[in-house]
Amino acid sequence: MSEENYCIGIDFGTDSVRAVIADARDGRQIASSVFVYPRYRRGDYCKPGQHIFRQHPLDYIEGLTHTVRESLGQAGASVRSAIRAISIDTTGSSPVAVDETGTPLALVPGFEDDPDAMFVLWKDHSAAAEMAEINAHAKLFETDYLRYVGGIYSSEWFWSKLLHVLRGNERVRKACYSWVEHCDWMPFLLTGGRRAAEMKRGVCTAAHKALWSDEWGGLPPAEFFTSLDPLLAVPAAHLYKEVYAADRSAGFLCSEWADKLGLSTNVIIGIGAMDAHMGAVGGQIAPYHLSKVMGTSTCDMLVAPTRDMEGKYVPGICGLADGSIIPGMVGMEAGQSAFGDVYAWLRELVAWPLRHLSDKVSFAPGYTMDTVIGEILPALSREAEQLVVTDESELSIDWLNGRRTPDADPFLTGSISGISLGTQAPALFRSLAEATCFGSRAIVERFIGQGIPVKGIIGIGGIARRSPFIMQMLADVLNKPIRINKSEQTSALGAAMFAATAAGLYKRVEDAMQAMGQGFDREYMPNPRMTELYNRRYESYRRMGEFIERNKTVLK
Repeated sequence: MSEENYCIGIDFGTDSVRAVIADARDGRQIASSVFVYPRYRRGDYCKPGQHIFRQHPLDYIEGLTHTVRESLGQAGASVRSAIRAISIDTTGSSPVAVDETGTPLALVPGFEDDPDAMFVLWKDHSAAAEMAEINAHAKLFETDYLRYVGGIYSSEWFWSKLLHVLRGNERVRKACYSWVEHCDWMPFLLTGGRRAAEMKRGVCTAAHKALWSDEWGGLPPAEFFTSLDPLLAVPAAHLYKEVYAADRSAGFLCSEWADKLGLSTNVIIGIGAMDAHMGAVGGQIAPYHLSKVMGTSTCDMLVAPTRDMEGKYVPGICGLADGSIIPGMVGMEAGQSAFGDVYAWLRELVAWPLRHLSDKVSFAPGYTMDTVIGEILPALSREAEQLVVTDESELSIDWLNGRRTPDADPFLTGSISGISLGTQAPALFRSLAEATCFGSRAIVERFIGQGIPVKGIIGIGGIARRSPFIMQMLADVLNKPIRINKSEQTSALGAAMFAATAAGLYKRVEDAMQAMGQGFDREYMPNPRMTELYNRRYESYRRMGEFIERNKTVLK
């Protein structure tokens, strides 16, 4: 590739959106920008105690505009004129109710402040009861419609959330024409879509979150949904029969958004996908190498040649689907509902006096409450690293936001045992960090137990790059080397790789990945002495988890 070609990858995360302009020849980052969602940061429309997490579409629109314009301003006119394509990834499943024009209801007059008219964020577990109904209902059918989502439907996913919103909000129910994933809506917005019925949906969320499969010709039949609840009839009828891989084009940038962003209408917009799936590509995933995207939660991605997976299923994971990560390969997804969020919970617990007694606290010059709170986890990591761990040390369970995989169960809760008056914050942190690593090991063991080899581990995301303490512990717990991808923005870079493929600059995603990938700059090797100890402690973790599962009603 001799001429200059640049692509924009946009990564909509849980707390913020980031845009990266990458050189399509070598993946070199030309410019980037990050925008923190102001409404979500304030906690608007969220009730953590009730597991309700909603995001307003204006946070996304403002973030999209700001990050792309700022990145283009950094890059300069010559780069701006050579932008060929944009692709987008988002969290998921994060769907929203839209009207017939494809407009999220929160952008329709009268619904501006209605949380049920907003995007239902992936971590929203308010549809736990609907999840249980769907799992029971699926057993009534001869066809196993849950086969490709691990056999257990989740409260985090498409249909649970739709049913919960329709049942609880009559106004939204009457106005809802269709139900749309965030990663499908963004390309629709940028291409100037005007009819929800014409929106191009990606195979990524359709297969992993909405029960779409070639085996039964798309989505399950209408009877599956209407016999569950007649309220599903209208939105189910307005969904889709065809889905697209993320290496395909959704269309061209419309004139309205070209003017807003300062780009040409010749810019191609790629099909959207979930952040972990594009992040796995940005992190240079390889067959049978588990790509761990580690942030507030984890998404563990695995790919295998389609021919190897004939007749294979992995119960208890978030599903497997042909082409959901790399076209021509089966993509498998697992993960933990809380990873970094577990550490953030402890940080906020420790920081409570600072936040609530701030008028009585003074800080040294150059320090504020936020800077001090920002140093809590690094300080805990340093102290925890010095602790001597034994079989009797504090032991935790990481299900602070329920369990995603293996075997989804949002009703499960976290636990800490073995504490005493001598237990201090670093020991609690070490125990919680260990628990998140044990949760990762349970996922690896599920794959291996179902005949899917895990030949290596690839670490990507903020925790992988910023926390040597966690990564060394994870290598010890898994007893496997962990390679860390060099890119700071693997999801956005992965989106740029898909954009380059959608624009025809590369024939295959694998070609874009090879050319644009940034490689690996560190590797964590397991310590045999610690691995032996963690093997014993993992068995204690499993027994404690089994106790919580058996007694979850009593414990609540």
